[in-house]
Amino acid sequence: MTRLILSVTGSDRPGLTEALASAVLSAGGNWLESHLSRLGGLYVGSVLVDLAADREDALRSAVQAVDDQGLEVRIAPAPSAPYVTGEMLDLELVGQDQPGIVHHVTKVLSGLGVNIESFDTRLSLEAHSGAQLFHLEARVRLPAGRALGDVQAALEAISAEIMVDLALTPTRAD
Repeated sequence: MTRLILSVTGSDRPGLTEALASAVLSAGGNWLESHLSRLGGLYVGSVLVDLAADREDALRSAVQAVDDQGLEVRIAPAPSAPYVTGEMLDLELVGQDQPGIVHHVTKVLSGLGVNIESFDTRLSLEAHSGAQLFHLEARVRLPAGRALGDVQAALEAISAEIMVDLALTPTRAD
C-alpha cells in the first residue's frame, strides 16, 4: 500500500467533495484524513489516501475527470511518518485584526523549535464595536527539553505588542 496526498483547488460549488471521493473510491483508494474548506471563494484542501501501489495510475485517471470539472488536483507521495515525541499544546489567540499577527506568532514558535501541527485562522466581528477580530487556533508540538512555560512566556512577551489575548493548554487526549 502507498499513501498519497491530494491537494485540491477550484471554484467552490456543490458536489466537489463527492466528485473527489468518487475518484478515490473508483481507484480502490481509502480516504484517511482531509482538510477541506471554502477559502476566499475557492474550494481548497488536502486529502490523505491509502492505495495499492499498482492503482496509482487508476487514481491519476480518475482525478483527471475531476480536473475536467474545474477542480485542480495534484497528487504527491506522502512520506513515511516518523514517530514523533514531544508534548502537544493547543494555542488559542484573539485580538483586533492587524497585519503581522501570524508573522509574530510563527516567528516565536519557530525560534523555540516548536512544530505547528495544525493552524487555523478566521475573522469575526466584535459584537459591540463591529471591529474585525482575528482568531487563531493551532496545535503545536514541543521539541524535547522545551516546556509549556517557555512557550507561554515567549508568546506573552509579544502579546501586548500585537494586542492579543492568548491561551496555551496541554492538548486533551481524544
